[in-house]
Amino acid sequence: MLTRDEFWFKDAIFYEAPVKSFYDSTHDGVGDFAGMTEKLEHIRDLGVDCIWLLPMYPSPGQDDGYDISDFYAVHPDYGTLDDVKVFLDSAHAKGLRVVADLVMNHTSDQHPWFQEAGADPASPYHD
Repeated sequence: MLTRDEFWFKDAIFYEAPVKSFYDSTHDGVGDFAGMTEKLEHIRDLGVDCIWLLPMYPSPGQDDGYDISDFYAVHPDYGTLDDVKVFLDSAHAKGLRVVADLVMNHTSDQHPWFQEAGADPASPYHD
């Protein structure tokens, strides 16, 4: 069970997990959240306290997933938002914390913010 210690991270062991290459539950060549959920006991048994997820958002893939085109969704190759919820609930039940790499300053040129900024110099997204 997780504690409410606000400084839990100071002595925590983090495991960096790129979803796309961790474990492929569907055997399509791309890792996914179902695969990560399946291997949570293995991660816990390594003595890990927290899983650090690398970018998992939709992306055209020009910058290893850091060129995010939708900050409110999960990349379809990795599963669904429901798969993420199952992963998070399962990780927490095993006493594992999860943090996600959220890189707001790496917006894809396919993101609506970027497109609006390019179309209109008066756009609030232009500067």
